[in-house]
Amino acid sequence: MSAGRAPQTAAPGTASPETAAPQAASLEIAVVSPAGARTARENGADRVELCTGLELGGLTPSSAAVEAAVESGPPVHVLVRCRPGDFVYDAEEVALMAAEVRTALRAGARGVVVGALTPDGALDTDALAVLVGAARDTDPAAQVTLHRAVDQASDPVAAVAALPGLGITRVLTSGGAPTAIEGSAVLAAMAAANPGLDVAAGGGVRPGDIAGLLAAGAGSVHLSAKARATPRRAAGWVPLGAGGTSADDDTHFVTDGTVVAEARRALEAAAGRREETARDDPR
Repeated sequence: MSAGRAPQTAAPGTASPETAAPQAASLEIAVVSPAGARTARENGADRVELCTGLELGGLTPSSAAVEAAVESGPPVHVLVRCRPGDFVYDAEEVALMAAEVRTALRAGARGVVVGALTPDGALDTDALAVLVGAARDTDPAAQVTLHRAVDQASDPVAAVAALPGLGITRVLTSGGAPTAIEGSAVLAAMAAANPGLDVAAGGGVRPGDIAGLLAAGAGSVHLSAKARATPRRAAGWVPLGAGGTSADDDTHFVTDGTVVAEARRALEAAAGRREETARDDPR
């Protein structure tokens, strides 16, 4: 998708082009604000994952933030995660996240990004069934992505192999490693275990990693392209929590358009080389 392209819409009851099985590698940017969504769109992102609390690994944004990000133009997928910490949830937390799924989709999101594990590191299929059901009941065309909870699963590859039966067609993963490029061998195994799945490589991704991640079998790449905002305060500062240990550190993240544009160029260059290779070797 070129920068500034308006999102396509689907006829009622059909999957939109953006939610259908991906035909080409795509670029997703994690953003924390409508301004970030706009920056991502203007610099070539195919979609955004909207969250808040990026420094905590991402949490569910407000419905007002979802609505405003949707108005910014790019297809919006919303991270649904009710708290930081582990991905083992009780019934009350699952019910809360199901409500957040419905709220996000009613606010105009194209998809939701969810995940849950059992204490022993298996996929919590009961919790995921509730979350996927909430999405399908609200918008049958919505895409449901399994987030990086999979990277803390006891067997990430086996977890990915089980996703079609849960109604999940996309996984965001670093291959169980601190960064996606370090986990590229596991990413390749995930893609092989579930050929119909969009394996979105995410976790410490830099533009220079993109060619290697696509070569490993990733169908899309995900990065935050974040930079620390310059604090606007002119008065004094005292710590208010764990957000920072100094006035300079106590700030928030914004989306860096130059990094998004660099990632777009890297993606298109890698995809072009892959197409040339396919033409030269049609096997």
